[in-house]
Amino acid sequence: DWSSDVCSSDLKDYFSKQSKAYQQFRPSYPQALFDFFESLLPDGAIIWDCAAGSGQASVHYSDKVACVVATDQSDKQLAHAPAHPRVHYAQSMAEVTPFPDHSVDMVTVAQALHWFDFDAFYREAKRVVRPGGVVAAWTYSFLDVTRALGTEIDAAIRTFYYDVIGPHWPPERRFVDERYTTIPFPLAPIEAPQISIEVSWDLDGVMGYLATWSSVQRYKDAGFDDPLPEFRRMLEAVWPTDEVLGPVHWPLALKIGRT
Repeated sequence: DWSSDVCSSDLKDYFSKQSKAYQQFRPSYPQALFDFFESLLPDGAIIWDCAAGSGQASVHYSDKVACVVATDQSDKQLAHAPAHPRVHYAQSMAEVTPFPDHSVDMVTVAQALHWFDFDAFYREAKRVVRPGGVVAAWTYSFLDVTRALGTEIDAAIRTFYYDVIGPHWPPERRFVDERYTTIPFPLAPIEAPQISIEVSWDLDGVMGYLATWSSVQRYKDAGFDDPLPEFRRMLEAVWPTDEVLGPVHWPLALKIGRT
């Protein structure tokens, strides 16, 4: 059947060495998130991880899950995904997939729902998910550094985010800053626990993360000089003397429901 084919070990066309820089500077999702998802699923579940990027959310499930099929429209993103015995990668749009009707138990979308054609995606998700299956999307917006670094650094980063590179965020970014509260979600809602990403970072870690922001690249593409070196000099003047600090955290905003 389809599940045995799609979860077979031959579907490894896009396995490659993971991108060290992306994995280093993008925070990982907490295990509590995946434990919660697994509590909603039967043993042997099949998960479609949609818009998986380089597989950051795809590889955290236990062997209770039979396999995760991770798709992304970008084969370059998938080429940086880490190999995993129960994760299989394929190039596909979010709104149109090769999956048979009612063939997966859950669809997950990590930090990507805001890019989709909402109506087309929900039609496809409802087609692909088994009756009573789960659709879960989540996002995180501004990093909270107040507890670890103090309000002065937090204010500086917020000024950089909103005033310096703010005009260069794509329009869809507003859905992230609004914590997905303004995105439609035509499913029977499931209450989710409060979950946050937490890391311990030094200045290099924070700057590396800022460099992954799309607005920084769009700022440079608009003909401006890289804004990060000057901003780093500003932060160095107020940075704590401790070499490693933490936690830096991002509260997750989840939209989760059943078909």
